[in-house]
Amino acid sequence: MNANPVIRWESVSVTYHEAAKPTIENIDLEITEGELALVIGPTGSGKSTLLRTINGLVPHFTGGTLHGRVLVDGRDTATHPPRELADVVGYVAQDPRSGFVTDTVEEELAYTMESLGIAPDAMRRRVEETLDLLGLADLRSRPLGMLSGGQRQRVAIGSVLTATPRVLVLDEPTSALDPGAAEDVLATVQRLVHDLGITVVLAEHRLERVVEYADRVILMPGDGRSLIVGEPAEVMGAAPIAPPVVRLARIAGWSPVPLSVRDARRVAGDLRARLHAADTPPNPPEPLPPDADRTIDAPAACHAGDTVLATMRDVVVAHGSTIAVSGVSWQLHAHEVVALMGRNGAGKSTLLGALVGMHAASRGQVTVAGSDPRQLRGSQLVRTIGLVPQEFTDLLTRSTVAQECHDADRDAHAQPGTTAAILADLAPDIASDAHPRDLSEGQRLSLALAVVLSGRPPVICLDEPTRGLDYDTKERLISILRRIQTEGHVIVVATHDVELVAELATRVVILADGQIVADGPTTAVVVSSPLFAPQVAKVLSTPAAPARWLTPFAVAQALGDAS
Repeated sequence: MNANPVIRWESVSVTYHEAAKPTIENIDLEITEGELALVIGPTGSGKSTLLRTINGLVPHFTGGTLHGRVLVDGRDTATHPPRELADVVGYVAQDPRSGFVTDTVEEELAYTMESLGIAPDAMRRRVEETLDLLGLADLRSRPLGMLSGGQRQRVAIGSVLTATPRVLVLDEPTSALDPGAAEDVLATVQRLVHDLGITVVLAEHRLERVVEYADRVILMPGDGRSLIVGEPAEVMGAAPIAPPVVRLARIAGWSPVPLSVRDARRVAGDLRARLHAADTPPNPPEPLPPDADRTIDAPAACHAGDTVLATMRDVVVAHGSTIAVSGVSWQLHAHEVVALMGRNGAGKSTLLGALVGMHAASRGQVTVAGSDPRQLRGSQLVRTIGLVPQEFTDLLTRSTVAQECHDADRDAHAQPGTTAAILADLAPDIASDAHPRDLSEGQRLSLALAVVLSGRPPVICLDEPTRGLDYDTKERLISILRRIQTEGHVIVVATHDVELVAELATRVVILADGQIVADGPTTAVVVSSPLFAPQVAKVLSTPAAPARWLTPFAVAQALGDAS
């Protein structure tokens, strides 16, 4: 290892005000120049805290007590606040909005350079390079408030890249991005590491996207246990959390463990043969064409007698002069889990907003459980349709978790303790007296989910529900949603998480430019899409034989190994 690390933690512990125990404890770690270090671990294990010590946000802005010493490029972060580290460290938080200080995309990209006093000619060149690098050129004059979640994330990353920092810290950088945009951002990050020698420290729950790019993995187990640090294949081979391709490798007995789809495909021939010998399924049906009538026939994932719970007929929604949803017609049936997919800005969030009555349709009709959702108020609305939006913190207004749960039970006319019980299923380690703002991103999302799910409305809409969730919490969420589905609800999930779709969805609807371009059973739609196919399907599919197995569990089940 390089004798002169760029970042060094020396016996570092951080304890927040009134916390019963340190969030991170006795950290000794070094990261060297030009290294891409991936930080992983359960929700609430301290990943964000570790990242925030790098640029001095901890303890200068978050409060709490830092013991030990953090050195970045030789500077002690205890004596150098973030403004004195801005020329060395670029930091992008989980919520991009928290770092925006200007009004438009181009202004935001230039702001950090203006603060550092960079010459105007150099600023202009770097802004143009960054716009092209992250695919933002068409958005240069767009107000930040009119960007989709994924677009905001790319702007936030670009705003720190323009300052050409020596260290780049990214907290969940792909969580709001569609698969294509995520690949573009990670390819950009890899070039920064390889070509410019920038040191990148990245925390991410969607390991399937990032682990193959890492030089080293830092596993934070939580619960006071020591860090596990090593080569990616070494750590992932035994880690309790793992992306689907690694779980598939464990089922197949591959060694060394492949970390990418490409490497897994090279050794998957025998596994494909075993699967086809055990169960030779028919090829998946073709997705419905874009002009198919979706207002009459239920998708194959539904039973013919399933109740129609919501209908959209020729719905158009505009934001000013921009048409966000264009002529959408569909029905949602009881017992369905519908995954709404598409590129960032395709209109997914707007479509959900129209479904719950947040956005008025300029044309067409929306009906939910026999009512116009825009006419529903109070507890009637809560018990008819629920939405967890991308900006889910807007749902949390109280000063303790217990108060949020109490209010949710009251508003939903649910039995006392209903919300708390759902939260305990999702995130059992959250203290009832904790303030929601003191929770991790994933814990706050779990609380928001519990608040909405407590009403058990017939139609439940979730906008990026796995953002910030670790694999264990995501599995618990899937289990809860499956139970709700079997009770006769319909769940609509707008998501970029293709692995969630593979695990949960019965039907996939793909949007492009506000229009439905594919609609059908999950296997039929995702296997035929290189962009939205899960890792297992990519590994097992061949041009002659598309795979129907979408998850490691499905593979284990087909081989008779599922427990």
